[in-house]
Amino acid sequence: DLIWSHCNVSINIRTSNYEVVVTLRPLHTTLAVNTPGSKVCRTWIDKVLVANRGEIACRIMATAKRLGVKTVAVYSDADKHAMHVAMADEAYRIGEAPSAQSYLQQQKIIDVAKQSNAKGIHPGYGFLSENSDFANFCESNDITFIGPPASAILSMGSKSESKEIMEPSGVPIVKGYHGENQDPSFLKTQADEIGYPVLIKAVKGGGGKGMRIVHNSDEFHENLEMAKGESRKHFSDDRVLIEKYVQRPRHVEVQVFADKHGNAVHLYERDCSLQRRHQKIIEEAPAPGLSPELRKQLGDAAVRAALAVGYVGAGTVEFIMDTMTKEFFFMEMNTRLQVEHPVTEMVTKTDLVEWQLLVASGYELPIKQEDIPLVGHAFEARIYAENPDSNFLPGSGPLSYLRAPVPSNHVRVETGVRENDEVSIHYDPMIAKLVVWGADRNQALTKLSKELGNYNIAGLSTNINFLQACATHPEFVAGNITTDFIDDHKSDLLHAADVEIAVPNHVLAQAVAAIIDGYLSVQFLANMNPSHLVVIFTQDTSPWTSLDHFRLNHYHIEPVKLFSKGEEHVVRVECLADSEYSLTLHDGTGIHIEQIVEDPQDSSALAITIDGKRTRCNVARIDHDVHIFTEGSHFTFSQPKESFETTESSLDDADRVAAPMTGTVVKVLVQPGDVVEEGQTVLVMEAMKMELNLRAPRSGVISNVAVAAGAIVSESDELISLEIKEEKTSSA
Repeated sequence: DLIWSHCNVSINIRTSNYEVVVTLRPLHTTLAVNTPGSKVCRTWIDKVLVANRGEIACRIMATAKRLGVKTVAVYSDADKHAMHVAMADEAYRIGEAPSAQSYLQQQKIIDVAKQSNAKGIHPGYGFLSENSDFANFCESNDITFIGPPASAILSMGSKSESKEIMEPSGVPIVKGYHGENQDPSFLKTQADEIGYPVLIKAVKGGGGKGMRIVHNSDEFHENLEMAKGESRKHFSDDRVLIEKYVQRPRHVEVQVFADKHGNAVHLYERDCSLQRRHQKIIEEAPAPGLSPELRKQLGDAAVRAALAVGYVGAGTVEFIMDTMTKEFFFMEMNTRLQVEHPVTEMVTKTDLVEWQLLVASGYELPIKQEDIPLVGHAFEARIYAENPDSNFLPGSGPLSYLRAPVPSNHVRVETGVRENDEVSIHYDPMIAKLVVWGADRNQALTKLSKELGNYNIAGLSTNINFLQACATHPEFVAGNITTDFIDDHKSDLLHAADVEIAVPNHVLAQAVAAIIDGYLSVQFLANMNPSHLVVIFTQDTSPWTSLDHFRLNHYHIEPVKLFSKGEEHVVRVECLADSEYSLTLHDGTGIHIEQIVEDPQDSSALAITIDGKRTRCNVARIDHDVHIFTEGSHFTFSQPKESFETTESSLDDADRVAAPMTGTVVKVLVQPGDVVEEGQTVLVMEAMKMELNLRAPRSGVISNVAVAAGAIVSESDELISLEIKEEKTSSA
């Protein structure tokens, strides 16, 4: 049969000796030749429901649309206006914002698939992607689950069972306890025998959830309780395993793919060692510094792992590698498409979502192992709403300003959000994935750093500056990476990421130019106190013609006042003829602004000629802040607030426990009158899929508990207050 899938047209041609399957669409052709008599049913999936949200839903839909496959989206109340909903041909509401009431509702998703007549369900990653019950549920309803069989998900989803399967297949495993006895005392005994440090891992875990490193025996029980708590919450299973923690390892994983005809291949490896909180933030392919022989060993071991469980579809076999000996050990197999799959696509010139649709439809893999290319080098940087200075605490809120790099054949921006979209507290805080390709690692790394500088976001904290600091760190550039990289270099990385310590004069001039030009919005101007701005008019210049947005002829004249990182910048502005301006900085330095030009395609982009040199910057205005993005750096300037806009807490920080971010209170461990010691855990909260232990800032007595379990709190909300413990004195 010749199947032509383009513009919803299908052509069937049958030959006497072979069944030939050709899928045609713009710019790409996939050919699979199958011998007659195969028992595998080949039915092209012409309509797919994407049981996910965000960037992965958009990524899947992009390939589906290119292939002429219709798409169905599901959404929660929080995602009613989301990008993936807008992209889909059809979209259906499935529940309220919490994922347990929407994206994890199996029956609702199946009902939508039937209602929309979707032939297959693509689970993306996370949510139901590695849920064997859901895979079975799909099949029992005659809907193709675009992923591996439930048996493989079940076997590989258990960290202990997967290791039992791998060892007889010749896949090396690390020393540890993988049994069923979950008695805390027994597990501690096992950890003592294995030798510290050990790693506690949720049996059903993934993504760093339910995982704790224990450095000594005294820490074991507290970390065990935290790991089990996270495991129960995220996987409804609190079983854990204990393994020897390989210190200073590399995280190297192999992309595998298998079809229903018994074929399996690998698409080389990725290095995902750059992590924070056990979650990857920069990935690359191929892994640096591997010999061809070691690369083949890794690939062959990964294929053996896939074949051992009768795997079908896209999967990733993760290994930890000893940096000294180059020995590698099986860690786990992710039975889904990985977040970082684009770097593999870039170096192998493939579309793995397309492969998933082909394999799920019953066709053979489109290429043999020996024909899979490995070309150049690729990096992926995950851009998160988080604050690296606060131990990478995730953030939430509106993306008030967003400008992304321009996509090309060598630059991909994979995202599920647009400007003014909300980063919700209910889901992962990832904003986008920036993927770049270069002819070699150095070229790709240079491109990554440049394009990170072109990713401009204002409105909430991101890790972009931190990613830039990582990408340009000498040890990372040299390829000397372990999973401890961030911990080893954290102070250097945070310092390098803090680009606002010293503000160059030309950047200060750009900020003032943006204000003078009337570049701020009407709402922002309404918040300005005109007494903070001075414009001295000379010659016959009129404020009504030179400064269209300002009406200053009746205001008291004072200098422009801007603050950056607590430092005040006072600038005297003189308005000249022909829309030119003379600035005098606080140290007497003079700057001449000759021209300010807005980009006709983007009003936030300015070209400003300063002292004869044309400079370019993007400008964002949010509340009292002016954000300047220029030359790969981000500077924030604040204007003074009125006294009525500032509030002071009645308590010193040492007298209270405040919410570090927006989230939900999981457990309150104290009540008024309790005596606590400094560092004692008093409250547990969850935010952005992460559990946080909040501790007493000092010893004292609990005077007030303002929240209860289940309460939703905002950043800086006061949760618990303390008072000094009074010492009892004995009378004579």
